[in-house]
Amino acid sequence: MKDRWSDRDAQALLSCYGENCPRELILRSYSGRLLGVEPSLVLHGGGNTSVKGHFRDVFGELAPALFIKASGFDLATIEPQDHVAIDLQRLQSLQTLDAIPDKAIRNELCASRFDQSAPTPSVEAILHALIPFRFIDHTHADAVVTLTNTPDGEARIRELYGDRLLVVPYVMPGFVLAKKVAQMTGGVDWANLEGMVLMNHGIFSFADDARESYQRMIRFVTQAEQALGQRPSPPVQKGIVSPLVLASLRREISRVVGRAMLARFNGAPESLAFASRDDVADIASRGPLTPDHVIRTKRLPLVVDGEPASLVDAYAREYQAYFEQHTDGTLTMLDCAPRWVIWPGKGTVAFGSKPAELKVVSDIVIHTIGAIEDAERLGGWRALPAADIFAVEYWELEQAKLGKTEVLPPLQGRCAVVTGGANGIGHACATALGEQGVQVTVLDLDPAVDLAFDSPAVSGVVCDVTDPEAVRQAIDSAVASTGGLDIVVSNAGIFCASDMVGDMSDEEWQRSLDINLTGAMHVVRQSIPYLRLGWEPAVIIMGSKNVPAPGPGAGAYSVAKAGLTQLARVLALELATDGIRVNTVHPNAVFDTAIWTDEVLESRAAHYGMSVEAYRKHNLLNQEVTSRDVAAMVCAMAGPTFRCTTGAQVPIDGGNERVL
Repeated sequence: MKDRWSDRDAQALLSCYGENCPRELILRSYSGRLLGVEPSLVLHGGGNTSVKGHFRDVFGELAPALFIKASGFDLATIEPQDHVAIDLQRLQSLQTLDAIPDKAIRNELCASRFDQSAPTPSVEAILHALIPFRFIDHTHADAVVTLTNTPDGEARIRELYGDRLLVVPYVMPGFVLAKKVAQMTGGVDWANLEGMVLMNHGIFSFADDARESYQRMIRFVTQAEQALGQRPSPPVQKGIVSPLVLASLRREISRVVGRAMLARFNGAPESLAFASRDDVADIASRGPLTPDHVIRTKRLPLVVDGEPASLVDAYAREYQAYFEQHTDGTLTMLDCAPRWVIWPGKGTVAFGSKPAELKVVSDIVIHTIGAIEDAERLGGWRALPAADIFAVEYWELEQAKLGKTEVLPPLQGRCAVVTGGANGIGHACATALGEQGVQVTVLDLDPAVDLAFDSPAVSGVVCDVTDPEAVRQAIDSAVASTGGLDIVVSNAGIFCASDMVGDMSDEEWQRSLDINLTGAMHVVRQSIPYLRLGWEPAVIIMGSKNVPAPGPGAGAYSVAKAGLTQLARVLALELATDGIRVNTVHPNAVFDTAIWTDEVLESRAAHYGMSVEAYRKHNLLNQEVTSRDVAAMVCAMAGPTFRCTTGAQVPIDGGNERVL
């Protein structure tokens, strides 16, 4: 474990914040970040740090305070203001109580804040208040927890650290843990302790100096890593999974969860080697690395060794039995779906309703399988009993971290493909879908398509929709990346030169048909097998005002768009039994796109004897139609508003007399 402390960096941070911020809080943030950047110490908001100091109240008086990391904040990016100032004496007085309900603990923690607008403090604040050192660091170091999750784990820890660390048997975090530590240290001289190990949970280091507390943590974890020894490198090969089978598994997981989920397959050598173990079903069924992970991953993964639907249903039944065995009758069961899957001979799959959640689960899985491999070399993986894991999974204070009242975007967890999305209407559609929680793959001939978006929800793939093999590869790749396909927006198209039919070249005619019509057919045809496995699947076809109201000089474009609209009608008929909705939107005069330059707009407005402003709003409603307006309709068609609608054709034109 690398010691990242730098006196120069620490001093630079002190200078940056200046005298308005307490010195100890700046150093607390600095060393917290050093811990937070080590994934083998803390993952995604895990870990905890605090410092004792003083809070100046409105009377100018200094009150003893504990500044502790706010619950759910990420140590890797923590700032001084991300620590909650709590009344230290009030926290210490709580330790005199024999017991206190969870709801009362949460109330006391919030009431103990000097600033009532501050975030919720960590549930470990009572324990931090008990420890008589200024700086306290708490991590879930993989190496330490792995040692505790082996046979004779406690003996290994005691042999490794001797009397320098207090070894605490596993108890529930929060008040119960604080009481346990208070009992164990009743006759102990804290000056002889440098930290403590919480069996099956994590490790603490503490000191009156930020640097010393941090470096003690690094030394302790380094010792644990050395005790584990070097993990053998797996064979350099990757697992491969069929996108269609992945989509099928994702559908079944989504069905049990009750909402669309994203999936991420990991076939890296480490995941493949773990999934290829003969005993993987046994060792993976013993429990998580630390109980803190259960709110993200469930207690156990699903091992896929047969047909996905029956396996997911079996997992759900087993989870329900687990719940019924341990509930006290007052709890409400969470969904019964797994959050990660082991695919023997292939790798692992993580599931989450949004990218951030998916990354958390993916990272936890990587660290868990590494810890299991290490523990197996030391005699076997031994996690906490199911009852202890259940207690944390359904612990009121831990559940609060998940933000159970969070309002999700309307299309959260859905997967989409948008063609022709590097700019214009397609770009607006991809952006709007991403804003509503969709993971979008944009297909475009423009080599810069992957640079066209600054949203993590949208990625680009270079693809020529007139090439059926290129389309196949692009769609398969999109599904492999996100786990499935629910929404297809066929937008790729061109507007051909304004030639009368009598003057039109064969090349112009064919090019319009190839891109505007046949290209769309390629995309939808390749998508159908995945859409059949999708969540509330929908196809949206980008038509044109030229379909109901063609004009002279645009024959190649109008005919291709008319054929495309007819294709959409046929698809609506053919795919209805699969629950796939197919609807068409007909935009007109959408001027905020690349083809409508200032020069073109001025020329067209002059042709009609109008100002540019009047030309932009030349429709019955006197409204300018924008690409965002079209995108809003596309999102509506993809969502529950159009749940019972298929085969529809909707104009987005502000009202056009020729169409009406």
